[in-house]
Amino acid sequence: MQSLALVIHVVLAAAVIGLVLIQHGKGADAGAAFGSGASATVFGAGGAASFMTRATTGLAAAFFATSIFLFYLAANRDSGISSVTDVPGLVEEAPAVSNDLPGGVTESEGDAASDLPKPVN
Repeated sequence: MQSLALVIHVVLAAAVIGLVLIQHGKGADAGAAFGSGASATVFGAGGAASFMTRATTGLAAAFFATSIFLFYLAANRDSGISSVTDVPGLVEEAPAVSNDLPGGVTESEGDAASDLPKPVN
């Protein structure tokens, strides 16, 4: 349910962004007065602004509704595992520590600290 709501939410966000970018600003009307052809749209001279405004308003309202719904889903989530860090991991025991040094030398043979001369005070 949450995945479906999240997909719808992202699609609505992209649609709102697209509609806002398509809309003309207030300065576009001044260009139509000088014959640039901006007023000859598919929806008519005045219909495009109201259609785009209504579509943007509707998509924005749906976007806010999905935001609230996703918040509701997140707030009422089961109290089980809520994070990756809450999952108990596989703990492997470390191997037993041996007294052998690399190369097959035992600790008593490889204790170089005992062979060093003592400092003189």
